Amino acid sequence: MFKRILVPIDLADTALAQPAIKTAATLARTYDGTVRLLHVIALTPVVLAEYVPADFDEQQRRDAEAALAEVAAASEIEPARLSTAVRQGGIYHEIIEEVTAIGADLIVMSSHRPAMRSYFLGSNAGHVVRYAPCSVLVVRDS
Repeated sequence: MFKRILVPIDLADTALAQPAIKTAATLARTYDGTVRLLHVIALTPVVLAEYVPADFDEQQRRDAEAALAEVAAASEIEPARLSTAVRQGGIYHEIIEEVTAIGADLIVMSSHRPAMRSYFLGSNAGHVVRYAPCSVLVVRDS
């Protein structure tokens, strides 16, 4: 049923991602599928560009790839079923792009319990749920 599972991860809050990673691991074992862990790096605002080193974006990518590799190594997912990716851009847009790129049939993502402000402003999880071309499972923290 679910052969290609995408798990977006915010490396600034890896503890929040753990329930989603565990859920994806269980689904991958159950359906003989694979899991892709994804981190999206926000674009550096133009107004800050002159204040950061010339290789800032590349350094961010290297740091994110190393941190994501640590998350992957600590997961309960067998290495043969696991891959990682780092993209740069708008969070929900890049998640949708990655879904298309790998042909994912499920996104498993963590989300905080909604606060009053998110009812009005929306969230990345909300955008993904609305615009994803595949099923989305949102795992709430407790």
